Amino acid sequence: MTLLGDGVRLRPVQEGDAARLAAAYTANRDHLAAWEPERSADFYTSAAQAEHIRVALRERAEGRALRLVLTKGERIVGRVNITDVVRGAFLSGNLGYWIDARLTGRGVMTRAVAVALDLCSSELALHRVQASTLVHNVASQRVHEANRFERIGLAPQYLRIAGRWQDHLLFQRILTDD
Repeated sequence: MTLLGDGVRLRPVQEGDAARLAAAYTANRDHLAAWEPERSADFYTSAAQAEHIRVALRERAEGRALRLVLTKGERIVGRVNITDVVRGAFLSGNLGYWIDARLTGRGVMTRAVAVALDLCSSELALHRVQASTLVHNVASQRVHEANRFERIGLAPQYLRIAGRWQDHLLFQRILTDD
């Protein structure tokens, strides 16, 4: 568990987080709507979150993903996920994250991503991490820039976010020197 500031800590998701994750997603439903895929009502339940956790723990054991939560006291206030890890010659994963509406703009996510990148190197042994943002998501672009990601392009209609296909800026961070 890593202290990030403002009383926020970062740790791996664990069994027993389902109710807190459901509460966090529910509390931030409007805040996240513009940045995430449309979600079914079921997504916001403890049962659905428990299933997501089971998958997350299995994928971590297999070295295919690392899913982290930000906590403040007993509350979950955000997520950082490294997913779609590809081994072999690629050694790459995808970064995604969100933070509670009440904690935006404080540098907490910038610090959380820095810790996650260290884990990508030490725990997942990745060479590269990719991230994307909606073209108008300047706050996330600042998080990437602060963590030395480089912009590598524009992907038209890359992801279906908020109910429609939207363009994304693509970023990468090379973690190894060789």
